[in-house]
Amino acid sequence: MTIPARSILILASASPARRQLLRDAGFEPIICPSDLDESQVTLTNPTALVQTLAQLKAEHIADRIRQQPDLIAPSVQIATGGNRAESTLVLGCDSVLSLDGKIYGKPASPEEAIARWQEMRGTTGELYTGHALIDTAKNVTLVNCAVTRVQFATIDDATIAAYVATGEPLGCAGCFAIDGRGALFVEKIEGCHSNVIGLSLPLLRQMLNELGYAPQNFWAA
Repeated sequence: MTIPARSILILASASPARRQLLRDAGFEPIICPSDLDESQVTLTNPTALVQTLAQLKAEHIADRIRQQPDLIAPSVQIATGGNRAESTLVLGCDSVLSLDGKIYGKPASPEEAIARWQEMRGTTGELYTGHALIDTAKNVTLVNCAVTRVQFATIDDATIAAYVATGEPLGCAGCFAIDGRGALFVEKIEGCHSNVIGLSLPLLRQMLNELGYAPQNFWAA
């Protein structure tokens, strides 16, 4: 496999959790959030939904970069130490929780989060995360999905109210953060742990390999 000398990864998401996952894995992504109106996509199949949203987010940012290459130029200069980047890849992600055939994104209010947790407690759901990776130079797009089963603890109403009051569940598709207080209320997971946080690192590695790259090609110096 031929590996380019230096490559840049752009994350089409404002998610602090996804950014931290990448940083912990050695990447220093350029953050370029997509302003996609997700309400325009109303698919009822969770895999199709997250894959479509992830691809739309990645394509939106890739198109912006093609039209305005100077948009990320300062960040690229910092990331490469002033050297030219050989390749630029854009990563889009989207996550939902499926519970008893229903698809849930981020709760719109504390009241909705409380009601959601009253449904979730003592049950097992599936966390779906769509991944879209675009190689802007090769004009190649890969789209995939990772699924992790999550078994939730049986917790009382007072604990649910206290957890929602922290604000943490309001920013999460599954109404919980397994890298935060929410880990207290997860009994077991089956599948990729990082996928529950918002991005499957093993799946990202596989997608990079399929495009002809290695993870270390994107590691910060």
